[in-house]
Amino acid sequence: MHQADSASPERPSNLLFILSDQHNRDTLGCYGHPLVETPHLDALAARGVRFNSAYCNSPLCVPSRASLATGRYVHQTGYWDNASPYDGRVPGWGHRLIEAGHRVDAIGKLHYRSVEDPVGFSRTLLPMNVVDGIGDVMGSIRDATPVYKMERADVENAGPGVSASLNYDADVAGLACDWLKRQARRSGRYPWVLFVSFVSPHPPFVAPSELYERYPPDAISLPVQYRPGEQPLHPSLAVLRRTLHLEEPFTDQQIRRATATYYAMCTYLDRQVGRVLSRLENLGLEDNTRVIYTSDHGESMGRRGLWGKFTLYEESVAVPMILAGPGAPRGQVSPAIVSLVDLYPTMVEALGHELNDEERELPGRSLWPMVRGGPGPDLAFSEYHAVGSTSASYMLRARRYKYIHHVGEPPQLFDLKSDPRELNDLSADPGSREVVTACERRLRALVDPEGVDAAAKADQRVLIERHGGRESVLQRGTFGNTPIPGQNPDFHGGAG
Repeated sequence: MHQADSASPERPSNLLFILSDQHNRDTLGCYGHPLVETPHLDALAARGVRFNSAYCNSPLCVPSRASLATGRYVHQTGYWDNASPYDGRVPGWGHRLIEAGHRVDAIGKLHYRSVEDPVGFSRTLLPMNVVDGIGDVMGSIRDATPVYKMERADVENAGPGVSASLNYDADVAGLACDWLKRQARRSGRYPWVLFVSFVSPHPPFVAPSELYERYPPDAISLPVQYRPGEQPLHPSLAVLRRTLHLEEPFTDQQIRRATATYYAMCTYLDRQVGRVLSRLENLGLEDNTRVIYTSDHGESMGRRGLWGKFTLYEESVAVPMILAGPGAPRGQVSPAIVSLVDLYPTMVEALGHELNDEERELPGRSLWPMVRGGPGPDLAFSEYHAVGSTSASYMLRARRYKYIHHVGEPPQLFDLKSDPRELNDLSADPGSREVVTACERRLRALVDPEGVDAAAKADQRVLIERHGGRESVLQRGTFGNTPIPGQNPDFHGGAG
């Protein structure tokens, strides 16, 4: 039954969901970046709602995408790391909408297990999934974590050029344009859903020369706390730097070159998004199609001496999020604290359905009441159980404060109102003791930190044994970045 409740949009519409990979929230013009050119995403934000405090539910591709698909937190599903890819075992919004009669197609990167799995799409085009249906088992080793060398190599090799990933994104945009053209000719009974997923600006850090030249190195500021004497000394970060082979500092020139490349990749992504949005408009579908843009996680970009994702700092765990189209106010900036799990109920309501009893028990809340001025959640939750961590970490973002709980290690507390760059950890400040206690109490009401940590590690030990044990997993090693369809992974052994 297609019936919207009072908090839903006025009427059902089509839905175009655009997802990028590893897009740092700061690197869009509409989010205030002074250099990065993202005119198409800026225009989308101008005709919709931009969320200033949006987060992923795990700062790593596979678990984040599983949370996005299911509307559930990582500890509720057990998709812990990049070797536990989504397989449809836990139903998601795609299953719900297909059952309701909608066509739900996907084009591009999924990072799920296999095209054979029932993952909630009517059809997938050019799907990109984890390597061999297995993924990165080496990342499941949590004690004496093995060393990864790809993050360092990505920075050292950054620069202008061509890559298979860039070509893949162009192909994804082209297929999306063709799909929309075909769909415009159809007269279906129900609105459709198209999920378009790009690789950019995920490494390898390679950008078209013409775009790279738009960002001269001398115009690029160096990241905060990037020098060894400035870097936070939290024990979890020391383990991560060693695991990612980032203990030796990069030169300023290397950092600026990698940053320029990343900026150019953001502009390249924006161009591909622009192709799809232009086709939507030219076909006359814009007035009857809602658009969501977000990313699966951020990118550290040298801050704290780190590259990649993997942390609960803003640069890694925050994501851009834009909602536009029928029912979304134009040019609005929402202060609501939201996360990717909120998109499940948002999408169900956008297609004209009321949430059922089970969906009302999900952790996410629809964005529609928030964009209409109603109250939003004052809490976002994220967790991490993967590469470079010997124990779990959990984030609560509640109004002005961010609390990070590390199992077996000191917590962190940041006042994002007075310290948005997270330079001053208040957790040991006597004046912040009550805030730390209140945040921990609230976290424990949501999750059992030690119990979940033990459960994740138990599942990961079983996975490692299934693949022959630690030495066998290290011998298999890992690969650089997940290859696009048709490419072979570049495996190299892991150092224990």
